[in-house]
Amino acid sequence: MLKWLQRAACPHAFAAVPQSPAAAGAAQAMHDLVFERISNARDLGGLVGAEGRRVRHGRLYRSGNPALASAADLDRLQALGLDMVVDFRSPGEKSPGEAAFGQRFRWQAVPVLEGSMAMDVLMPRLRASTPAQMDAFMHEVYRDFPVRYRAAFGGFMQTVQGGQTLLFHCTAGKDRTGFAALLLLAALGVGQDDILANYLESNQRNAQFNAAALAQMGELGIDAAVMTPLLEVRASYLEASMQAIDAGWGGVGNYLRDALQVDVAQLRAHYLAG
Repeated sequence: MLKWLQRAACPHAFAAVPQSPAAAGAAQAMHDLVFERISNARDLGGLVGAEGRRVRHGRLYRSGNPALASAADLDRLQALGLDMVVDFRSPGEKSPGEAAFGQRFRWQAVPVLEGSMAMDVLMPRLRASTPAQMDAFMHEVYRDFPVRYRAAFGGFMQTVQGGQTLLFHCTAGKDRTGFAALLLLAALGVGQDDILANYLESNQRNAQFNAAALAQMGELGIDAAVMTPLLEVRASYLEASMQAIDAGWGGVGNYLRDALQVDVAQLRAHYLAG
């Protein structure tokens, strides 16, 4: 059991260390990306990595589905100078209306949870489940990430290792994207408390997205208490992934090296300043 996750006793906690409002505002402003229609978007730059070196700004971005972008959003994304956008969604989560995004960006599909997150699959599960069952489902999803989807996340890490300016995303930018961020930040030597805080930040950044989803699902007869485990991120979810990594490889460092073949030194040379 990882102590850094145990310290987040409240699953809705945001930061491991309290900050003054001024310090918190300044830190958030450094990696905020403001879009009209893209949720949960942020620059990973500024986080402290190995040897006190910070992750470079303007190189690594994470978000919810960017293909929902408005025309102004597309221009803002274009200005970031992205070499590639990595999409963890499965084909069933996509729509024909996303074609405009694919015409403007190099968009690589790396499907994770293929078939599991399509609405025609989720709706029967949501109608038949209790809140506890949906919570258990999410823990199972996270246990699968490092094992069942090892090849997908390994491919992602190999892509990042090339040193490109990159945006990675799924639908809400929290689960598949959150696990990918864990791997990337761990490889860069970012502290465990900061990795957890970055993960849990999705609860605040997706608040409007989640409220809209709860309202929409309520109209379809889905209880908010059943839907909430699917919308939130919780420390125990990430703990489930880490337990699977510990059981199979003895730690995330071994997992990165032995399972995913990551060259940590090369990755740090690309993305750490100083």
